Amino acid sequence: MSERLQNRLIWIISIAVPAVVAMLFFMPGLDLGTDVSMLPGLNAVINGTVSVLLIAGYILIRSGKRQAHRAAMLSAFFLSALFLISYVIYHSATESTSFGGAGLIRTVYFFILITHIVLAAAILPLILITMSRALSSRFDRHRKIARITFPLWLYVSVTGVVVYLMIAPYY
Repeated sequence: MSERLQNRLIWIISIAVPAVVAMLFFMPGLDLGTDVSMLPGLNAVINGTVSVLLIAGYILIRSGKRQAHRAAMLSAFFLSALFLISYVIYHSATESTSFGGAGLIRTVYFFILITHIVLAAAILPLILITMSRALSSRFDRHRKIARITFPLWLYVSVTGVVVYLMIAPYY
């Protein structure tokens, strides 16, 4: 596949996914005929695992272990895709949960939540471009963007767990 076609697909996906997720918050919950109440906890576990894999991938590449780095990063990518599927299923079947905290903790929660949401949307094209460059063996260009992608992706995965832990009492 040409780089031009890859870039087009990356941008189509990067626009479509946040658009679908945004629509979920304006739609009434669908009756899926199954209990989805365990998905937020599962999503937090997935995000935590992604965080560990990202850190492991960073350590592995710094140690020169390219194949192990590749395995860690592909695992992080596929778990992130699984998270997204689970997230969409859960939010298509339920209404949003309101945060019940007050005072400073409420401000902290919303700061973390807002930065998490904005960066979660922004990170998608970066992840796709970074992965595309690695899988196409364009490692010089991969390294340049990975330096941006890694800390943002790690922030999104860690704050996903933090947001879950902060809102879990209100489910």
